[in-house]
Amino acid sequence: MTHKKLIFLALLIAQAVVLGLLENLLPTPFAFAPTIKLGLTNIVTLISLFTLTKKETVFVITARLLLVTLLGGTVSMLLYSTIGAFLSFLAMSLMQLLGPARVTVLGVSGLGGFMHNFGQLLVAAWIAQSPAVLLTLPLLGFAGILAGSGIGLLVRILLRHLNKLSLPLKANTAWIEKKASSEPFR
Repeated sequence: MTHKKLIFLALLIAQAVVLGLLENLLPTPFAFAPTIKLGLTNIVTLISLFTLTKKETVFVITARLLLVTLLGGTVSMLLYSTIGAFLSFLAMSLMQLLGPARVTVLGVSGLGGFMHNFGQLLVAAWIAQSPAVLLTLPLLGFAGILAGSGIGLLVRILLRHLNKLSLPLKANTAWIEKKASSEPFR
């Protein structure tokens, strides 16, 4: 691993930790669903997913989860976040295999937002020993898709700018140069 890549990896982890801690401090924008969050750390996960190897992306996610928990989280938060983050990562990685001709960064991110919330609901249902918790899936699923899509738009812009830097990694330009279509999840 080159020095530049190692520094890039460390910067991504630091950014993910800062975004995670910041998001924990922000009040929820939805009084009717206090668990809905923006998913700011997914910005870093997506940038990792589109510029690094899967193994390096898993390292970024794991380091972020552990550091955010150590610096300002709880054990239960670690459980919810871990299941949500890795279910989201798995789904986004599989969707990414379809390639830029079939799916956009926005679509990958929207699925990630949905799966993150679904994973957290599975944990909540397991802890509560009640599948009734899953009745909130339509609301939280929609919120995840909406927030994930917004994050995806931002990441697409960031990837364009990241490609201009002299780093030993480049995002596949097919993912970021694709013109927006009338079907955003195509």
